[in-house]
Amino acid sequence: MAQNVLLIGATGFVGSALLNELVNRGHKVTAVVRDPEKLAGKKNVEAVKADITDIEAIANLVKGKDAVVSAYNPGWTNPRQYEETLENYPKIVEAAKRGGAQRLLIVGGAGTLFVKPGLRLVDTGTLPDAWLPGVKSLGEFYLNTLTKEQDIDWIFLSPAANLGNLQPGTRTGKYRVGKDDLLVDEKGESFISVEDYAVAMIDELETPRHHKERFTVAY
Repeated sequence: MAQNVLLIGATGFVGSALLNELVNRGHKVTAVVRDPEKLAGKKNVEAVKADITDIEAIANLVKGKDAVVSAYNPGWTNPRQYEETLENYPKIVEAAKRGGAQRLLIVGGAGTLFVKPGLRLVDTGTLPDAWLPGVKSLGEFYLNTLTKEQDIDWIFLSPAANLGNLQPGTRTGKYRVGKDDLLVDEKGESFISVEDYAVAMIDELETPRHHKERFTVAY
């Protein structure tokens, strides 16, 4: 059944894949973006320029929607990525609640997944330094804020350690689901294409299997 979805961050790397998956499955999308021109002419998409720090403005956009899907990221080159993630994500949660959304589906990170008991990926020393502000802030938001949220049905979908393109447009529709541990294949690699990550997210939108929890997907 088609849903009416508010998508935050619809022109980013993950957001673009989510937008395509939503539209291709017949959902109606209101996309909150910095530059609506980027989505001009996209069928079944209403592009809206709005400031995600404005709780009332976002709450008004949420009204009448079945769900909010958030791929918010202040930007990997933003010098305040760490601070803005921690400042703004609680505002998105609050806006979703005020607007009456039934569900909030958040693009999570892999940093808080466990690679072995007691050791999270972010603490292994294997991630590039340039990624750490984004990885750490999203992880702290999840662990310190989102896990305590009881007033909306949320999920935080962590990708594999490597989220990317096998080749442009690689969508197999297949993936494995895990909980809090990093999923690896028989070679010890943790990977999923951004297209199949989007498949998993919209599968969860259409058929809810997780509630107020994090889960992860990989090949």
